[in-house]
Amino acid sequence: MNNIANIFLEGEFINLRAINIEDAEITFNWRKSERAKLLNKGAVNIDQQANWIASRPSSEFNFIIEIKKCKTPVGMISLANIDRENLHGEPGRFLIGEEALVSGIPAAVEAVKLLYEFAFDKLELVRLFGVVADNNPLMVKWHKYMGMKVEGRLRSHLNQDGVFHDGILIGLLVNDFRSITLPRANSMIALARKNLNQ
Repeated sequence: MNNIANIFLEGEFINLRAINIEDAEITFNWRKSERAKLLNKGAVNIDQQANWIASRPSSEFNFIIEIKKCKTPVGMISLANIDRENLHGEPGRFLIGEEALVSGIPAAVEAVKLLYEFAFDKLELVRLFGVVADNNPLMVKWHKYMGMKVEGRLRSHLNQDGVFHDGILIGLLVNDFRSITLPRANSMIALARKNLNQ
């Protein structure tokens, strides 16, 4: 299961495929967009981005989100810091970089659903967790809607351009994924299907 190049997660509207060196330019441009300003600092040029992609350890799963019909890349998402003994991991690097191209498509919801299914059903993790800066309340709200629970606050945990922010610790257990995340994601995907078929 460690060979990320062979992992392809297929959804109804979008797919997740392994990131590769050829994605360096587009992912670098996404990371430099206004939408990515609250992500951790990344590469400063395309070569650095390519080197970052090439250096990812086998313990990480970094995906490109692509529209299923045309295989157009529209974003990225990852699963990192996987602990095989304690069976937890950290989803992150989540960004829809081509917002206009996913209008009417539940790309964000389906990407999260596919990643969480992979984490819980394939890797058999029991917990996902992450830290979101307290100045990004919309991301906290999004994760809570998708089933995560706020588990604590890490004071002055994140340095953003010299300003320290508290980190909001969020977590999702496998049971919450099945009882909250999946029904909500499936409902939103079904609604999108209905709207597109009208």
